[in-house]
Amino acid sequence: MDTSEDPEVVQPLLDEQAALRRVATLVAGGGDPSQLFLSVTEEVGRLLGAQTANMMRFGADGTADVVGGWNEPGLPSVPVGAHLELDGDTLGPKIHRSGQPERVDEYAGLDGTLARRLQELGIRSGVGAPIVFDGALWGAVVVSSVRPHGFAQGAEHRIAAFTELVAMALANAEAREQLAASRARVVVAGDAERRRLERNLHDGAQQRLVALAITLRIVDRLVDEKPAAAHDALDRASAELTETLSELRELARGLHPAVLSDHGLEPALAALAQRAPLPVEVTFDVAERPPPAVEVAAYYVIAESLTNVAKYAQASVAHVEVRVLGDRLLIEVADDGVGGADHRAGTGLVGLQDRVAALGGRLHVQSVPGEGTSVRADVPVTRPTTTNEVP
Repeated sequence: MDTSEDPEVVQPLLDEQAALRRVATLVAGGGDPSQLFLSVTEEVGRLLGAQTANMMRFGADGTADVVGGWNEPGLPSVPVGAHLELDGDTLGPKIHRSGQPERVDEYAGLDGTLARRLQELGIRSGVGAPIVFDGALWGAVVVSSVRPHGFAQGAEHRIAAFTELVAMALANAEAREQLAASRARVVVAGDAERRRLERNLHDGAQQRLVALAITLRIVDRLVDEKPAAAHDALDRASAELTETLSELRELARGLHPAVLSDHGLEPALAALAQRAPLPVEVTFDVAERPPPAVEVAAYYVIAESLTNVAKYAQASVAHVEVRVLGDRLLIEVADDGVGGADHRAGTGLVGLQDRVAALGGRLHVQSVPGEGTSVRADVPVTRPTTTNEVP
């Protein structure tokens, strides 16, 4: 018999799609996740004809926290904020163990702290599905009935579409948090760099320029009466000026090395290797010069990594490799030192992660104590197509 126009078949599907659209709209809006938890719990509970529903977040210690709740007026339920022991064979523990949708058709006779609590609330059956976030079991949505066998077969699988939307909302919230943290780190790093430049200018070049100005005043007084002394003072002023220019070049090199802009990444890395206090072996296999932003990111990944090697690694040699694989530039800096970079690199690597991530790349640090450290990054090098380019 054709059931495609049977209201008893079509209407539940329409109701489910409408509920999914409402939840998807909330997810797209990027609002407070706690409000989404409540909304999803209510939508699923009403859709399946339940009397109560809850969303729980699993802990690492065999417990769960209730983060969403709904119930029909006048019916008791497990409140939001409750802390539950995941013991026995009720829905929460079963989903926690299996990571799959589960059902319980009769709570009567089940043992355990959680089972007794649900029995006291008059709950007799339920269905639920897991929430999987970032590849790990995060929690579950469970709906309950005061009737035995209160849910149709397969009802637990209908919840899965809603839990997928919850996982999407969690991912969105985490991405927003990471973006906010990254922006905060960029601001802090910028302020710290400005203070460093101000301090270096004040303690170095500025002091030398003040001394040079004093020397020139002395020369002005001596030039007529004591020419020999004036010449000696001019020699000192010339040396001071040379030192000042050298310091200013070092500051400029720290901001953005001219060799990188003028000649590209390979000569800039050769200059880095030459200045390093330990042997640095460079392998460079890049046929076409990468975009400027990629070159700068690669340069600073290598420069920061070599700085850490020199300061902390106690290494005898460092290896730098840069090559292109497909549409990505691969960068690796490895040393044979003491390892443990995650404990000693400070905030430098965090800043590098932000710089690489901003270009759509990834940075990974592998550092086992006693086995040296390897810093790897890969950054897209595909140039975006402009309106003036042929696709």
